[in-house]
Amino acid sequence: MSKILIVEDEVAIAELEKDYLELSGFEVDVENDGMTGLARALAEDFDLFILDLMLPGIDGFEICKQIREKKNTPILMVSAKKDDIDKIRGLGLGADDYVTKPFSPSELVARVKAHLSRYERLIGSSVVENDIIEIRGIKIDKTARRVWINGEEKQFTTKEFDLLTFLAENPNHVYTKEELFREIWDMESIGDIATVTVHIKKIREKVEMDTSKPQYIETIWGVGYRFKL
Repeated sequence: MSKILIVEDEVAIAELEKDYLELSGFEVDVENDGMTGLARALAEDFDLFILDLMLPGIDGFEICKQIREKKNTPILMVSAKKDDIDKIRGLGLGADDYVTKPFSPSELVARVKAHLSRYERLIGSSVVENDIIEIRGIKIDKTARRVWINGEEKQFTTKEFDLLTFLAENPNHVYTKEELFREIWDMESIGDIATVTVHIKKIREKVEMDTSKPQYIETIWGVGYRFKL
């Protein structure tokens, strides 16, 4: 749900905007003072700002200017001022739209939806989603190198993470200790593959409910290990 901050000193107008936006499925907060509105705008995460121009404490122009120095969040300016110079100034400071009072609440909602949709497309085109593996309660974020077990984040060493990820990416395939050593440590085992056994034990302690009856990493006696789907 998109979250919107309205900074508007006319309570009746702010409540009308809030009601219409909430009916359209948005979460809306209201501040009636410029300084308080600016503080929240900079400190909290909102998806769009609606700023009145004439505010006690600090005007909408200055709020817009300071927000834009820190964030790319869409900004709609609302004002009874119809002069083109005010529109030009507001847009020049980084506002995405300028709405003149009186206006139709449904028009405001339509503009909000249009700017949110445009912004989501813009950031969506530039953000690469993390590479995630999810198997029966295990979530592995390969991009951030983080692991959650049934929603609880667990800490893994570099090699523990690499070994768990490799096995999870190749489920039901049985690997010998020698193969795992070559794959993860990138070298021949040179006759010592005990480190694989130690790492499997440490991983099981973090992912298994009962290490004596593993549900994820299974030992295939005389061969090696496999990750069960």
